[in-house]
This record gives sequence, C-alpha cells and structure tokens, in this order.
Amino acid sequence: MKILDWYILKRYLATFFGMLLLFIPIAITVHLAEKIGKILDSEATGVEIAKYFLDFTIYFAHLLFPLFLFLSVIWFTSKLANNTEIVAFLSSGVSFTRFLRPYLIGAAMVGGLSILMGLFLAPKASEGFNGFKYKYLDRNNPVENGNVIKQINDNEIIYVSSFDPKQKRGYNFTLEHFENGKMLYKMSANSIRYNEKDSTYILKNYVLRTIGDNEDKIVSDRRKIQKFNFDITDLTPAKYIAETLPYLELVDFINKEEKRGSSNISRYKLELYRKWSLPVSVFVLTLIAVAVSSIKRRGGMGVNLAFGITVAMIFVFFDKIFGTLASQSDFPPLIAVWFPNFIFGIGAIFLLRNAKR
Repeated sequence: MKILDWYILKRYLATFFGMLLLFIPIAITVHLAEKIGKILDSEATGVEIAKYFLDFTIYFAHLLFPLFLFLSVIWFTSKLANNTEIVAFLSSGVSFTRFLRPYLIGAAMVGGLSILMGLFLAPKASEGFNGFKYKYLDRNNPVENGNVIKQINDNEIIYVSSFDPKQKRGYNFTLEHFENGKMLYKMSANSIRYNEKDSTYILKNYVLRTIGDNEDKIVSDRRKIQKFNFDITDLTPAKYIAETLPYLELVDFINKEEKRGSSNISRYKLELYRKWSLPVSVFVLTLIAVAVSSIKRRGGMGVNLAFGITVAMIFVFFDKIFGTLASQSDFPPLIAVWFPNFIFGIGAIFLLRNAKR
C-alpha cells in the first residue's frame, strides 16, 4: 500500500471513529436526560445501569454505522478538495478509479466490523438494552408490541396480550385446542411465566374449559404448573425476538416458524436480511460521498454537508417505508431491504461518472 493509500485510509478511519465518539456521547446524554427520573426511581444497580448504556451504545452505533460513515467521508474528502489535495493527486497521474482504492479498503474494514456486530454483538446488546428497559423503565408497558397470536401446530393457537422478556412472563394467556375445526378445550390464565430450571410454565388463576356436547366442564386453580409443547420464543413479539437472536439462531427460528405457517415471517426475514444489507450500504454511501465531495465547490464544505444530510434522510426514509411495507403486507422482505441499496447504487454509479469528468 502506497503513501497515498495510507494517507486517505487513516483520514477515513480516524474521521469515522471520531464521528462515532462525537455523536454517541450526545446520544447517551439525550437518552439519559429523558430517562434519568425512571432510572433514579428504579432499583437497578450501578453495574446494571452501566451495562444498559454500554448495550445502548453498541445498539445505537450499529444502527447508524452507514450514516456516520457517509457524513464523515463527506467531511474529510471536502477538506481534501478545498485544500486542492485531490487536484494534486490526480495531476500526478493517479486515475480517479485508483484514487478510490483506499476508500474501498476502508469501507471493507468498516463493513466487516458491521457484519461482526450485526451477527453477534448487536443482538446481545439489543437483548440487554430492551431487557433493562422493560424491567426498570417501562414497567407499566411490558412490551411495545403486544397481542401475540400464534398457531403453534395444526390444532393449537396461543395468545398473550403482552409479554415481559426480562421476567419471561406473559399476561392474559389463552390456549385453544381444535380437532376437525371444532374447539375441544380452552385454557386461560391471568399470567404465564417460564421456569428455566425444569422447562415448565407457571400459570396464575388458571382456568380449563372443556367443551361438552350438552354442557362444558370447568376446572380452575390459583396456581398451576404445566408443560407445553411450545417454546418461550413463541410468546415473544416478532420485533423483539428478531432483534435479539444471533444470526444462526435466527435462521433456525425462521425455518421453524415457516413450517408452522407463522404470519410474522416477513418481520423476521427483514431483520435477517438487514444483517447483510447494512455492510453493502457502507460501500454504496462511501462511493456517493466521494463522488459528491471530491469536487471543490464555491459554497465550500457546507454545501457538501447539506447534500449529505439530505441524502442520509432520504436513505432512512426509503429504508423505513419499505421495511414497514414488508412487515405489514405481502411485499417481499428481500426486495424491501435491498431496494434502497439498489437505487442508491445506481445513483452512486451516475455520480462517479460525473466526478471522473
């Protein structure tokens, strides 16, 4: 690697990590200001609070990796252009394609870090971040996405109105068993909690209603220990379980849910495909940033940054719109995840051609 490559690569990585170190403390401060009252009122220990903010940092950084990188590349490349350093590089006989090489090397390094975080670190961080939030900060709202209804096999349907992932507890639990299209019995409880020691479930205010030909039979108990043929993940809302499972576990979970005919497959696949689309976004946005900021403009760095913020907002808008479309309809999640990269990839090619001229 030549001096030019080292020079640009060091600026690339230093500016990117500098941007992270600048914005993450701001995000933590804003989040702390919003939650400080609930944190002080909670019974959380100092270690738990520190781990919560560490998980928040990993979750937040991974989510905004491409956008931080995009703005940082525009920032330092605009400085190179304003100092006429890029003109000096190209005048020395270096082609624009050759000039891009250190940017692509840097994008590969950041993309590799994004893959590592997406497959292993971010799911664990999401589990810890959401677990603390549901346990201490949102006690009156156990989960943001309640009303879990799922068919666990050909004959049984389960339902919970809300779920607390930290305590592994569901509320207003119902299990309905059917044979030949006719309900045979209905089991209900005010709450259901998973016991990890013996893989059983503890039901509070348990009621079993068996449907008879002439009259129904009702059995009730204040506390009932029961074994079921479903997993605790079956009670967990789609968004939570998709964010907290590592890659291989998520693949196995999706395969199992597809065999069951789950209605939440699109949400699970959205999270799965994003683990691979995010690193590609790093390359696409890097190329756009270089193409836009490598030209010295009359308005200086401010014009490039304004363009960068606009493009970042449009990218997030596309990502959210197509993500919602896939999760709420029959729109293919693979297309929803990759469409923004495809559109912005075409834009990157067009901008690079103009920059070469």
